Amino acid sequence: MYDIHCKTGIKISFPIIADRNGEIARRYGMISNDISNTETVRNVYIIDNNGIIRTILIYPMNVGRFIPEIIRIVQALQMADCAQGSTAANWIPNQPVIVPPPKTYEKLIERANEVENNKNGISWYLSFKEPPEKCIGENNC
Repeated sequence: MYDIHCKTGIKISFPIIADRNGEIARRYGMISNDISNTETVRNVYIIDNNGIIRTILIYPMNVGRFIPEIIRIVQALQMADCAQGSTAANWIPNQPVIVPPPKTYEKLIERANEVENNKNGISWYLSFKEPPEKCIGENNC
């Protein structure tokens, strides 16, 4: 992590696991026997506090990982969870989030009227909201 910071100026604020004997890599299927019996195929797993894998990125051995995108994914996951919404394609921190679709016809009508009045989307099925203040900031996103 220190080397990454020295070379790129990026401070990694999440754990990076050393797996000297390959036990974790084998457990999560990171060893591709088609390529090598000992080398990983540059997998990145983002695992939440509950031990649930939220994202898997698999890079070929000849392609490096893109740390800014990995950080953006962590931020998007945190924002979506905190704001109880979704992040759009090409989402970057502090942009609005997508409001979950309505679950009843009455809520659909309510949403359609809200979009019409507030111009905060294109239809009842795709509307946006600003993230709550508690979701914005260094600790959450």
